[in-house]
Amino acid sequence: MSDTFDDPDDKKPKKKRGPRKVSPTYLENSAAYYLGRFSSSSANLRRVMMRKIYLSATHHGTDTEEAEKWLDALIEKFERLGYLDDKAFAQMRARGLHARGTPLVGIKFKLMKQGVGEDDIAAALTHLEEENETRDLDWDAAIKLARRRRLGPYGSHDLEVRKERREKDMSALARAGFGYDIAQRIVEATSIDELEEVYF
Repeated sequence: MSDTFDDPDDKKPKKKRGPRKVSPTYLENSAAYYLGRFSSSSANLRRVMMRKIYLSATHHGTDTEEAEKWLDALIEKFERLGYLDDKAFAQMRARGLHARGTPLVGIKFKLMKQGVGEDDIAAALTHLEEENETRDLDWDAAIKLARRRRLGPYGSHDLEVRKERREKDMSALARAGFGYDIAQRIVEATSIDELEEVYF
C-alpha cells in the first residue's frame, strides 16, 4: 500500500460567488434581514437595496426599472406594516446620538445623511427637547461626551495634568461638533460639581 498525499497545487481555488440575482422574493427577504439587524429610514433601506439591484443588473442583466418597481412596492408594504417608520426612527436615533454626546448640528447631519426628511428631523428634535429636562441640549450633550471620553475635570483632578491635556480635550470636543465656548467651559471648569451644579 503506497502512501499518497494531495498536492496542494492540484487543488483548484474556490470560485468566488457573485452577487445574487434580484427577484421580488429575494428583495423582501434581504430587506427583512437587514431590518432585523439595523434600524433604518425608508431612504436608507432604499439605498442598500438599490446597491443589490445594480450589482444584479451588472452580473445577471436584471432590468433595473422593473426591480425599482418591486422595491417601491416593498418599501410601501413595509411602511404600511410599520417595519419602516421614519418619524419613530428619527426620534430613536436622535435620542441615541444625544445620549452619546452628539450636538444638535451633528444629530441633524446624521439624520439627513440617513435620508430622513426635514419635517421628521424637526419633530425628532422637538421630542428630544420635551423629554430632556435641561435648558440646553448641546450643553447636556457636551457633558455626556466629557463624561464618556473623560475630558476636562472628568479626566483628572490634577491641574498640571489637565493643563497638559487641554488642547487634546478641546480638539475632541471640536471634532464632535461643539463650539469653542462650550469646549472652553468644559475644559476650564475647576471641578465636576462646577459643571453639573450650575447647569442642571
